[in-house]
Amino acid sequence: MTAIRLLLVDDDPLVRAGLALMMGGAGDIEIVGEGADGDEVETLVDRTHPDVVLMDIRMPSVDGLTATERLRARADAPQVVVLTTFHADEQVLHALRAGAAGFVLKDTPPAEIVAAVRRVAAGEPVLSPAVTRQLMAHAAGARADTRQARARDRLAALNDREREVAVEVGRGLANAEIATGLFMSVATVKTHVSRILAKLGLNNRVQIALLAYDAGLLEE
Repeated sequence: MTAIRLLLVDDDPLVRAGLALMMGGAGDIEIVGEGADGDEVETLVDRTHPDVVLMDIRMPSVDGLTATERLRARADAPQVVVLTTFHADEQVLHALRAGAAGFVLKDTPPAEIVAAVRRVAAGEPVLSPAVTRQLMAHAAGARADTRQARARDRLAALNDREREVAVEVGRGLANAEIATGLFMSVATVKTHVSRILAKLGLNNRVQIALLAYDAGLLEE
């Protein structure tokens, strides 16, 4: 089995050392590089070709949010998991909208961080339904009406079946659960999800969930 190539980016050398230690114990993960600031990320990615970047949000020169946006705008970009100390942080929401596949808390048990890297490498977002709802609720604010109108305009590109699948993704359901609820095969659900991502120019299921929430579909 090919090892998952992992790039660590955090301005705290002790945090990097701890992450390297815990990841080094996983036989299917290879640490291919380390960085101390967001301004190093693109150069490190070009040099090391990681599958996943585990990236801190707060860094001195270029923060993890800006680095994630720049990285995910590139063709064939690696997946990004952001590191944070707060599970209801507006910056985390910003990172997810920028294309991060999810986030982990810095005090998350080592086994769960390793599992998160594996999941992201396999194309699964690292975000539980409960945390997704919490982040979405945190995003609600004075600009909700404008955000809803824009989200609905974007979702107008979907057909009825794709819209149904988008709503179920927004509710945090896995493909198998969506298939059961909408009476279709798992393969068909995967096809619909792929089409939704392509039509809307999104990177992952988390962004589908956020867009469905912004459009008010989860309340209907």
